[in-house]
Amino acid sequence: MGIADTLKVEKLNVLIVDDHEMVLEMFAMYLEGSADMSVTTARHLDEGLDRIAEHGPFDVVLLDLNMPGMNGISGLRRAIKANDGKPVAIITGSPSPRMLDEIMNSGASGIILKTTAVRSLANAIRFMHSGEHYMPLELVRERQVASRTVRHGQLSDKEMTVLSFLAQGKQNKEIANDLQLAEPTVKMHVTSICRKLGAQNRTQAVIMARDLGLV
Repeated sequence: MGIADTLKVEKLNVLIVDDHEMVLEMFAMYLEGSADMSVTTARHLDEGLDRIAEHGPFDVVLLDLNMPGMNGISGLRRAIKANDGKPVAIITGSPSPRMLDEIMNSGASGIILKTTAVRSLANAIRFMHSGEHYMPLELVRERQVASRTVRHGQLSDKEMTVLSFLAQGKQNKEIANDLQLAEPTVKMHVTSICRKLGAQNRTQAVIMARDLGLV
């Protein structure tokens, strides 16, 4: 047996489940043509689970987070169980830090953004197949920001309620009427929210809260 045969790497069997046909075709075409992978596709979760039942566990499974049958994280858990411990990852757009935590705490091997270049996708698949957890650097940074926000000042239940009203565009007087609080009390809560989030004003607080998945 020659050195080339010894070093030859077996193809990875990859299952991609996504209800966007163009995404499926693009990923499958690149991975099979350039990354020495064998790709199977499905267009919804149940079809993907059927593929696993027919084929047996895949080396790596990629699931679109928002497609028929997923029902949020429950679909991810079903796929992880069906794939018998082999890596299952989520494909998504721009998940909130809260959703990131839910996905990773549910046993996912990684999160891949739909904006990921196909060349990076192949590297991510290999990384997860090796037993590691994959997450784009930008998502790691978002999680770190969210973590620091919680560490330096967790919002109280009352502050979360006020924040939800701020996100609706309500002014202090309206919030005071809705919550039956004195207006200065609402102003105090708004000031505390801004301080804990590191925001300069209420508008920035709402923007930051949305980025962190708080509202």
